Amino acid sequence: MGVCGIPCNVFDRMIIDYHIGLSCTAADASRVVKNALRKRGLYKGAKMPKLRTDNGPQFIAEKFQETCEKLEIIHERIPVKTPNLNAHIEAFHSILETERYSRHEFQSFMEAYAEVSRYIEYYNRKRKHGSLRHMSPEEFHKAFMSKLKWNLLWHNLHN
Repeated sequence: MGVCGIPCNVFDRMIIDYHIGLSCTAADASRVVKNALRKRGLYKGAKMPKLRTDNGPQFIAEKFQETCEKLEIIHERIPVKTPNLNAHIEAFHSILETERYSRHEFQSFMEAYAEVSRYIEYYNRKRKHGSLRHMSPEEFHKAFMSKLKWNLLWHNLHN
């Protein structure tokens, strides 16, 4: 079992959407990217973020490339054997391994699926990150968005 196709926002470390399965296809990865964009309110015509991935088969597949082109996403693949260039998602996978996979012996796929899903919710909502001023990704995202809205309001009132 693996977790794949995870858009991790480098800014707030949020795991925006994910696929848990015995394999991950280009269709699975494409669906995850579409869901992540929708969850962040990014629709065609908006300034799209860059998407950085490794060179897994799901990401080099023609179907995935077509999805990125259709969504107007710049898909950036890291060079082979350079996981440090995708450090945020690699760190998440390491944390998931340490805090979940190595501590549980799952009896079924459904049990593992439920536990990993719960962990991702915990990771996003409660797990504190030193790089985020000891806030969870969700807390950091909300604080940033609140400050951004306040700054925009202030700017509009004073211009």
